[in-house]
Amino acid sequence: MESERQPSKEPGAAELAAAYAAKAGLHRHADGRIDVLRSAGGVRGVLESIVPGLVFLVAFTAVRDLVLSAVLSLAVAAVFVVVRLLTRTSLTQAFAGIVGIVVSAALALFTGKAENFYVSGFVTNAAYILALAISVFVKWPLMGVVFGFLRNEGVHWRDDQQRARQYRLGTWIMVAVLGLRLVVEVPLYLLGDAGLVALGAMRLILGVPLYALGIWLAWLVTRPAAAPSETAADE
Repeated sequence: MESERQPSKEPGAAELAAAYAAKAGLHRHADGRIDVLRSAGGVRGVLESIVPGLVFLVAFTAVRDLVLSAVLSLAVAAVFVVVRLLTRTSLTQAFAGIVGIVVSAALALFTGKAENFYVSGFVTNAAYILALAISVFVKWPLMGVVFGFLRNEGVHWRDDQQRARQYRLGTWIMVAVLGLRLVVEVPLYLLGDAGLVALGAMRLILGVPLYALGIWLAWLVTRPAAAPSETAADE
């Protein structure tokens, strides 16, 4: 089990860390392990992230009708919002999803190119990469801000060189995950219609599954060392 640390004595920074953690939607189990599925939005959140894009890809591949494919994708995203309304659950992820689909569909329809459905994802990935990299250079690695709150460290880890180094590594892991998406997907996008099916498939494979793997790896490499008493007890 991961050792507990005292909350930071810097209330303003601790509140900022809490806010980042809440926005990131990350959660952990009571025994200290990160809850990867819940952090990815749960089963419903995963479906909301995957299904609209999958519907667009399948529909366009089958009928080659850009308008119909975009409408079907939007309709599926809207259904997820309605379901959340009926079940009175948080609308944040569903609304974010439908806004993303609207932007993606608009880009594809206005340009008449199906591959432009995926352009907004490139921009979002690039923005996250930039934010994560900047956070490391200004010595506030975002994985430390988020994980530090989940581990009851607040921002106290910044006073420990080893912990700060671990969180920098964890943040670079997420940069690598997002960078891998661009390295794989952008060349497929540049192929135009010929690369559309492969691009759509890679977007699904390198989406939630890769994100969850990155979060899990970042969590593992940033684990604090077990206290001596805990090590002795384990032995």
